[in-house]
Amino acid sequence: MSVELRSIRVLPSWILGRAADRGRALVAAALADEGLKMWHHVVLSAVAEVGPVAQAELVRGVGLDAKDMVGVLNDLEHASLVVRTPDPRDRRKNAVTVTSEGRKLLARCERAARRANDELLAPLSGVERELFLGLLTRVSGTR
Repeated sequence: MSVELRSIRVLPSWILGRAADRGRALVAAALADEGLKMWHHVVLSAVAEVGPVAQAELVRGVGLDAKDMVGVLNDLEHASLVVRTPDPRDRRKNAVTVTSEGRKLLARCERAARRANDELLAPLSGVERELFLGLLTRVSGTR
């Protein structure tokens, strides 16, 4: 016997959650093929976009717990994808900068994530994708 949950499965929040789960799984698999986990990709992307950046600013910017950020940065630094150096504006802080290897990996990951998102949205036409993304952006409150 399978539970159908008809009253739940029609809720927009349920449907959005399932779509988000599927999207995350597709992107996570694509990033794993490049050797990165999701949070590693998020942090590497943020550093590439705004770096050099203070570690504390990075924590606030991506919404990751400070202790978890240290672990992610340790992994990225060990893989030679970022470097941490004393912040020239405040020597008590570390500034995080992406390396050339980090930029190369990030470019591959961006292509892989784009392919994963294309797979997620494959059932939609180009016009439907544009409409869907516009509506989703409004519903999510991200703009």
